[in-house]
Amino acid sequence: MPIEYDKLFSLMKEKGLTTYRIRKENIISQSALQSLKDGKSVTIETIEKLCKVLNAQPGDIMEYIPEEKE
Repeated sequence: MPIEYDKLFSLMKEKGLTTYRIRKENIISQSALQSLKDGKSVTIETIEKLCKVLNAQPGDIMEYIPEEKE
């Protein structure tokens, strides 16, 4: 998938947002968190919630990586 969430996990670490806190405070669902870890698609609502809690913009937490052509 050409969208990567590496920036999200770096920002979470920088701001002290742990996966434990995400689960405890029900910020996003466990399945959405797993989808992010696996690099799968998530809803705009998930992106919105993460941006709100991290005080970030979508480009701060995800990145488009073009697929290489053969």
